Amino acid sequence: MKDNTSNMISLLGKMRKQMNGAVADSMFYYGQDYGLNYGVSLPTIRSIAKEWDKDHEFALYLLRQQVRELKLAAMHIAKPEMISIEEAQTWANAIINSEIAEECAFALLSQSPMAMDIYKLWIASENEYVIYAALMTAARNTSLTTDIIAPINDIVNRYPDSRPIAHGVVAVLANAYSQASLQECVKTVIAQLNNSNAAQYIREEMSWRIEFN
Repeated sequence: MKDNTSNMISLLGKMRKQMNGAVADSMFYYGQDYGLNYGVSLPTIRSIAKEWDKDHEFALYLLRQQVRELKLAAMHIAKPEMISIEEAQTWANAIINSEIAEECAFALLSQSPMAMDIYKLWIASENEYVIYAALMTAARNTSLTTDIIAPINDIVNRYPDSRPIAHGVVAVLANAYSQASLQECVKTVIAQLNNSNAAQYIREEMSWRIEFN
């Protein structure tokens, strides 16, 4: 029988050898702080996590721990193909800041067959970092459709001053604009943006991307 606790202690031991308090103190991200943060760099966390075989049960166990490095490692140890719509809420509950949101999108959701179904679920969340994770997942999808882009104005209206949301929207629109069939849709979304801080940032960032596309 698997011993998740022993495996966790072994994994944490490897992380602690790379701990850097100065890095932890200077780390910047939007959202809540972690319970424990050893200041291990993301590349190092990814490298250590790759030493473990994919193990979805163990990943969920790590996700529940109040340690930054374990939560982030969970994104790489989990099996993307095993994430169901029902389980998606478990992952959403762990997304407390922009760093976890980005790593969840990069390492996990973008690799999942359920990615766009989870996107549609998560953009209705009341947690802006869950929405940010959904946006960053869509930003990595190579076959976007208009129904993925359509809710963007509503998202910006709900979070008019959110920098993570603004960053996520730019990433999605830039990806969508790279597909010729969606360019007019992207322009329509931009034209309909409100006058909020987030909308202004999106317009400015997309203007030069459209100009030099």
